[in-house]
Amino acid sequence: IFFEATNNKLVKTSASGWTESEVSTWLRSIGIKEHYIEKLYEEEVDGQILLALDEDFLKTKICMKSGPAHLIIQKRDELINSQQKCQEKKKTTGSKRTEFEEKKSKKSVQCLRTVSDGSPAQTIQSDQEKETAQEQCVLISKEDCQPRPFDQEGTNFLYVKHSILQPESGAFNLISPCHEFKSFAVAATLDRTRLQAKFAKEVLKFATGCMNIRSNGTIHFGVMDSKEDGGYVHGEITGIPVTDKDIYVDALDYIERSFSSDTEHIRLCVRPPRFIEVMDRQSTEKRYVVEVDIVPLISIVKNKVYAVRLPNFKESTNKVEFEKEVILRRVGSKTEPVSDKDLSDFYQRVKDRDAQREEAEKNHFLIAPEMCQDLGRKLTMLMTSGKKFIEKEKWFILVTNKFKPDDLCNIDWLINMNIFCVFDFDPDSKISGLCSRYLNDRVANMHSLQSYKVSAGTNIKELTSKLVLFDQVSWIFCYGRTDFKGNEAPCDEMTWIKTKMIQLKKSVSLICNRILSKGTFQVIFLLSSPVEKPLLHTFYEFFTDMEGHEDLICICESEENFHKWQSFAEDSCGKEAVNNSSVVGMKMSHINATLQHIQHVKTHASKHLPVFVGGTCVLKTQVEEQMYSLEILTVNHCDETCKDFINEEKENTEGQFYHGGRVTWLHFWLAENKYAGEVIERDAYHDTSKLLNDALKYNADQTPVNIINIYHHPGSGGSTVARQVLWNNRKSLRCAVVKPSYPVSVVAQHAVELREYEEKDSQRCLSVLLLIEDSDKEYLDELRNELEGAINEKQIQYGTLCFILLSCRRSHDPEKKCKESPLQNVSVTHKLSDQEKRKFSEKQKALNKKYEFNFILTFVLMSKGFSENYVKKFVKHLLQGINRHSVECRLIRYIALLNTYVQNSFISQSHCEALLALKFDSERFRRHEFERSLSDQAKLVFLHLRDDKTHIESIRIIHPLVAKEILQQLLGPQQTQSSLAMDLLHEDVLFEHSLETDDYLTFLRLLFIRRSRITEEDKYFLSLFSPFIEHVRGTEESPNKAIELLKEAFDRFYNDAYFAQQLARLHYTYEKFEEAKNWAETAVKKLPDNSYILDTKGQVYKKWFQAKCKTFENVPKTAQNTADAMETALKALDCFRECQRAADAEMQHVNTSGFYAEVEVGLGLLKLIFSLQVFANRSNGHSECMKYLTSGYIPVEVKDAWEPFHNHLKKLCQTMEDTLERISEDLSYFQTDIDADEEETPEGPEGKIRHPLKWLAIKSSEYGKYFSEAFSTAVLLHRKSIPANLTPFQKRMMIYHLGGGNITSILYKITDQKDAVKLLELILSLYPNNPLKAKFDKMDIVNYIAAHISLNCLSPQNQKVAPLKVLQALCHQFPYDKRKCLPNAQFLLTLLFWPEDDDTEHEREKKYQIVQTAVEHLEKGHRTKMKDIPQRKRRIYTHFFLGNGSGLDKFVHKNKFEKIRELSSITKLSEKRMKWFSGEAFETPEIAAMLKHVSGWTKDGLVYLEGPKEKKFNIRPVNAPSVPQSNENITFYLGFNFRGPVAYNIVVTK
Repeated sequence: IFFEATNNKLVKTSASGWTESEVSTWLRSIGIKEHYIEKLYEEEVDGQILLALDEDFLKTKICMKSGPAHLIIQKRDELINSQQKCQEKKKTTGSKRTEFEEKKSKKSVQCLRTVSDGSPAQTIQSDQEKETAQEQCVLISKEDCQPRPFDQEGTNFLYVKHSILQPESGAFNLISPCHEFKSFAVAATLDRTRLQAKFAKEVLKFATGCMNIRSNGTIHFGVMDSKEDGGYVHGEITGIPVTDKDIYVDALDYIERSFSSDTEHIRLCVRPPRFIEVMDRQSTEKRYVVEVDIVPLISIVKNKVYAVRLPNFKESTNKVEFEKEVILRRVGSKTEPVSDKDLSDFYQRVKDRDAQREEAEKNHFLIAPEMCQDLGRKLTMLMTSGKKFIEKEKWFILVTNKFKPDDLCNIDWLINMNIFCVFDFDPDSKISGLCSRYLNDRVANMHSLQSYKVSAGTNIKELTSKLVLFDQVSWIFCYGRTDFKGNEAPCDEMTWIKTKMIQLKKSVSLICNRILSKGTFQVIFLLSSPVEKPLLHTFYEFFTDMEGHEDLICICESEENFHKWQSFAEDSCGKEAVNNSSVVGMKMSHINATLQHIQHVKTHASKHLPVFVGGTCVLKTQVEEQMYSLEILTVNHCDETCKDFINEEKENTEGQFYHGGRVTWLHFWLAENKYAGEVIERDAYHDTSKLLNDALKYNADQTPVNIINIYHHPGSGGSTVARQVLWNNRKSLRCAVVKPSYPVSVVAQHAVELREYEEKDSQRCLSVLLLIEDSDKEYLDELRNELEGAINEKQIQYGTLCFILLSCRRSHDPEKKCKESPLQNVSVTHKLSDQEKRKFSEKQKALNKKYEFNFILTFVLMSKGFSENYVKKFVKHLLQGINRHSVECRLIRYIALLNTYVQNSFISQSHCEALLALKFDSERFRRHEFERSLSDQAKLVFLHLRDDKTHIESIRIIHPLVAKEILQQLLGPQQTQSSLAMDLLHEDVLFEHSLETDDYLTFLRLLFIRRSRITEEDKYFLSLFSPFIEHVRGTEESPNKAIELLKEAFDRFYNDAYFAQQLARLHYTYEKFEEAKNWAETAVKKLPDNSYILDTKGQVYKKWFQAKCKTFENVPKTAQNTADAMETALKALDCFRECQRAADAEMQHVNTSGFYAEVEVGLGLLKLIFSLQVFANRSNGHSECMKYLTSGYIPVEVKDAWEPFHNHLKKLCQTMEDTLERISEDLSYFQTDIDADEEETPEGPEGKIRHPLKWLAIKSSEYGKYFSEAFSTAVLLHRKSIPANLTPFQKRMMIYHLGGGNITSILYKITDQKDAVKLLELILSLYPNNPLKAKFDKMDIVNYIAAHISLNCLSPQNQKVAPLKVLQALCHQFPYDKRKCLPNAQFLLTLLFWPEDDDTEHEREKKYQIVQTAVEHLEKGHRTKMKDIPQRKRRIYTHFFLGNGSGLDKFVHKNKFEKIRELSSITKLSEKRMKWFSGEAFETPEIAAMLKHVSGWTKDGLVYLEGPKEKKFNIRPVNAPSVPQSNENITFYLGFNFRGPVAYNIVVTK
């Protein structure tokens, strides 16, 4: 086996046999980044696969950059070459061996440290074999270690395999032991007799030598001496396997047989064998170093000389024989016999040696005790990183084992610690250990090492959310749990090493490299009981993943427990480092008192919440942590903060705010308690407070959830206003901030728990004020719905205000938002009112006395209202003297670019350090050192941020407007924003920096592809490209710069399909269609099933077709000159159909763009065909064209030129009608128009149809017009009668032209009423006079019935409307098997057969049966349409309500209500929807008068209507939470949609 040395680790290079883990180890050794290593591990790349890899695989499948991919292949090839050379050398050497040597070679075991296995053993080898072994080994520098403390009982000590003991030594001062090493590798495998003889011989030989010179000594078995194999160094610890310890203990029974006298003395001097375990990080085999101490006390050995007969096993006689008696002594590092000539002198000097020993023993006992360390100060410095208090921004990871019961009374210091997770090696911890005690005060989630496994398709954010990391302590039971019924049984050490060590390694790596960032956390090893191997493995994993010991602390009361830890830790990081980071010998009670003194909050401080009846209640910490999705603001918030901490932090807290940082609760507290100046109350604060107070006034019509919106310019102080409102209402309301990233259902649950906490009656609770920051409208509506549902469940009295949602959102036009809804919205802008200007002016005077002008720049800019001229002058002055060619200036430009175009963007401090090539010796002073390295200009414009969860430090510019101005002024005459962005993409250091890359890459990605919403007058639409790309397009003379940028981004982001999609859009925007086609195809290859990308490919051909049509607008069109355009249009249609198939298969979202685009291309194609000379310029051209498209006829003029297209064109009519029908069906089900507030995905379709109902009506009419124009024009414009000789196809086309081609367009006429009655009458006149006798197509029946219903809604007394019974009879022509019925037919059945009040029992039963069957099939169709999309995203549309009339008059179309003033005044679609959804709209008297109250009941949360013969009919409620939980009699309004009848406005009958 071959090895190479890298990073102080030996790694096997016989790669073909490597496991996935060993491949990972090798990759780390050559410097490959962890996220690449993890990907290769997940792809199960072992040694054989590694040998077969190529660069292309690494770049395409693993998405690896060229650099690391090339490095892997290069190093792999070097490995293979090295192996081949060694193999050749081995063969050459081997050929010279004798047959005997070859056999010995095969038996010998290489003395090498391996990655995965291999217990070194020793054999006798020839010089030639040793040479070969040395060639096969590359020695590395191995860590020195200390021997076990000499002759100490009960010492818990440990050796680490391959550590190096100091060389063998002779007598020094007689008390310090001399040492002798024996490998014993072969002997340890012998049988009992041979082993004992060999062991006894070595021990007694060494012991006799030590006793005769009166020196202490230790002989070590399992340690390499200088005679051993060349693959090891002298003193290297290898250990030996020990199956039975008694063998070694009993071996000393040879004392009585080896010494003729004084055997009791010998027994007293030779201590029993000690077995010190050898820790091997890569192997599960147990090995030991066996040590025997020799202690020749003067009281025992005085005046004695010892002679020994050493035992020796003779192979020839197969028994133990004793050698000739001999006197031995230690000479240097060896034990030698005293020669005959020296014997007399040796005896004469016995008294001298005795005197020396006596003196040495006396001096040893008189040694003064060591100076006692100041452990309290040491502990304080380690825990605070040299500061006065423990950092509240730092996370702590605790690694601990079994606690003593007495110590559990002294863990108050842990209660207030910011603990991220606990690695607990006590299986009983939950029952009787630390976990049990911790849970008395705090909340923790019980996890196993397996819990930290990142499954395929799961990202770190999802795992963090799933485990509730950062908000609740994760308690990881590393050894299993005795109290848990799951598969987590406790296990022994060796089982743990075999089964769980890899899980621990992955968990530690995940936490240190992907969840937390270096410098944001400390690891405390709290050792309360004897240390076992798994805990030592944990130290090693943390040490390697944290790249050092700096943030590792060991606290251990027992010195005995510490020794084992120390011996292992010193092997990794050295003696001095271990001593400096360890606190040993301090009682837990002393630790507890010391650390509480340096925590920033008081221990066991109580928090209070206001209660309904006045006064307060105590908020228990456990309850607070269980509501982890909320940051709860208490009545006495911050009162628990220590006074010393306040005095230390008050200047910094206030200063950071006025420098541009976010306001904190401590700042409000400081201002309230006069430690700092008051925070200015802006006009928006008073406006918000007024809206809040108005909402709190009792109103019988009050909704249970009220929303107040604060819209603000970025950086204008909107968040400060919102938090100020919360702070000043915390004593009268229950206030909390909603944390991001938690599901609405969780937030709602916690909000309800907060409202009802410690209140007697859920009817009598204080309102809860929830602050929601930077959420979209959809999230707010969903939260409102969830809360209302919870309130309805609890049957809270109507009119009770339970929750106020204070939404704080950025907006580019806050004032416009405020005008839209002045009773709900408040605006915060950069512009100051006169009163605000006075406040800011006075405040600035006060701040000037406390801070330098430059430090409060943001406040100064704010006081000037961020006027453009002032910002410009300020930035110009600021940038004077800056070195524009420096790396730092480049960094400022990069951050300014991101801050200008990407909201909330930043660059992590570690990225900045990497770019500036800064390196720090100490993590503890990293922030300070970083700031010192910056120029004065950078210090002024940079604002330091710290993530609330991860505590990652990051940098942004103090304000977006300042960033924008800096960007403009720092760009030189030759530089543009596009060239700066190109430089940014080329910054390898930033792009490939290993820490916190996720955020940086996200911001960079958003810079290039995040599209923005554009507002023009009352229209809202999404930009084609990101604001940055739009800027580049607008400022550059050609699109080339934008194209170059996106191409570079495409390469940089591993050939990301969405960048290719953007490139396709960009090219077709500039009519570069060939390139657009190539980029679209590239995107499709990457994501072949993505409907949005397939849509883009279709759009390329659509735009290309439209461009080709423009070229022959004024040219006579022939089949020849239009063939190319025809081919392009058909390709577009194919793409859009592929898009439709992909969209139907996508279960997570809905993309209908392919259907709309197919219709538009189809209409363009029809226009082109009908305008062809052969059809347009002939008297019968129109009928010729229709004949060509609808039959087998092909005009000779087009036959050859359009040969490839005939089949496609003859199917065009049918596919157009099918597509129009599909769009109609979708629009029948769901909400239609797009609201201004609705979000759209950046990678989504090119553009959505804003008013699809209107679009469908127009396009359907346009389609019919092409086939009916010849006679429909005469009817519509010249009011002529409909020709009698029209074919059925012509009639159908004319119906399309008149707007009757599908049910959606027909019902739309009720909304768009221009000439609607006349058009509907014309439509009906085109159907047979006696429809019951005519053979109708099922689609024709639907449209015919819908036309009658629509006409009746518009003109109730119209004579042309058929009676209800005729329409019911016509429905019998629908297929008997209702599964074959179209959804719109099922919908009409529920309408037409809804029972009348005067129906007989038989009629009612028959009708209910029809309705019930239709509803069952509608429900199935609805489930198919909904896919896996939340209901809130696809709200089904209710077309009709049950009114007070009879016959067709009992159906009231929803549009009739839109004319009522109270609803027509609402312009925002989302608000209008909410009024219907909540039932608020039905309180309008005009609506109530039109609709019929239906009686029913609820049972087990379901709504029922009484059917015939006491049968019950289940009605689905529109707003499920409005259904009372108890069984009640109710009334409600009945609506009809494509899911069946639904219940609105459910009211319990009193």
